[in-house]
Amino acid sequence: MKVVLLFLTCFFANTGMIDASILETPFHCSMCDKWDKSPFPIGFSIASQKVVSSIPKKDKDFAYIIPGDKKTYIYYDEGEYYKDYQRSYFGITKKKAGWDCMRHYEILANGCIPYFLDIDKCSPQTMHFIPRKLIKEAMSLPGVSYRRIDHSKFDKERYNEILNKLLDYTRQFLTAEAMGTYVLNKINYSGDGKVLFLSRDIRMDYLRCSVLIGLKLSLGDKIIDVPKVPHIYTNYSLPLRPLYGRGFTCTKIVEDLAVDRSNVEERIKNKEFELIIYGEIHRGNPYIDLVHKVYPKEKIIYFCGQDQHKCPYRSWFNLFLRE
Repeated sequence: MKVVLLFLTCFFANTGMIDASILETPFHCSMCDKWDKSPFPIGFSIASQKVVSSIPKKDKDFAYIIPGDKKTYIYYDEGEYYKDYQRSYFGITKKKAGWDCMRHYEILANGCIPYFLDIDKCSPQTMHFIPRKLIKEAMSLPGVSYRRIDHSKFDKERYNEILNKLLDYTRQFLTAEAMGTYVLNKINYSGDGKVLFLSRDIRMDYLRCSVLIGLKLSLGDKIIDVPKVPHIYTNYSLPLRPLYGRGFTCTKIVEDLAVDRSNVEERIKNKEFELIIYGEIHRGNPYIDLVHKVYPKEKIIYFCGQDQHKCPYRSWFNLFLRE
C-alpha cells in the first residue's frame, strides 16, 4: 500500500494535479527514482511526535542560537530550545563538520524556516531529503536578511504559505517513521519477522538513533537492537545533559518493549532474523564475518552516517550513505 501511495504521489505531482513543490527530492517511486542502486541516500530524521501541528505564533525574527557561536548555546532543556524556534520566523543553520545536521530538522519540526547559510554550495548528493527550493524561496522573501526582517516589506502571507508546505513535507518525508519505511521499501523488504539491528558503540549517533527510532515506532518488538541503545527508550533514567547534543531530539521516545537479546550468534547461525541491519558501519560491525557467511547480501543493510568523506564501503550492497 505504501509503495502504491508513493507512486500515486509522484504521478499526481508530475501531472500537476498536486503541488510538486513539496516533492523536490525524497521518496520517489520505482518509475521515477534515479537512486535505484546502492549506495542509497539517507539523512537524519525526527520522530513525528516532535512535529508541531500548526504554525506557532511568532514574535521573533530569528532564533537565538547561531551555529558555531557557543555563547548562544544557552538551552539545557529541550522544550525551551524548541520553543525558541517556534517563536521565530527563521532559525540560522549551516554546514559544520558535514552538511546534514539535526538542527535543520529541529527547526522545520518546530514550525520555523531554516535560514541556511551557503546552501547553494551543497552538492545535490548530500542533504538529499531537505526541501531546498522552498527554503531558498523563504530566505529570498522581501525584507528578509541575515538575522533581521524588515516587516514593512515582508510578505507574511507568502511566508505562511511556504511554512505550511514545509510542515506538510516534514510530516510526510522527514519523520523517523517515514525514513524507516523508505529504507525498507528501498530494499523491497515486505517481511513480518524479526529484524536484528546491530551496533557496537551505543553512544548518541543521530543517523543510527533516528532510523532505529523510526523502525521501532513502526515495527515495535520485531526490531531487536543489540546491544540495547538505552537512551531512545522512555524509561531511560540517567541524566540527558552529558549526551551528545545535550540529549535533545533522540532520547526517551520509544516504549521499551520486551525483546530477547540473548544468544545472538547462535540465532544468526540459525537464520532466525529476516533482516540484519548495521546501524553505523564505521563504528563497529559485530558478527560481520558470520553474517556474511549465513545471509545473502539482499538481507543485510548498512548505514554510513559519517560527515563528508570518501566512504570505503560505498561499493557494498544495500549501503545507505549520508554524505
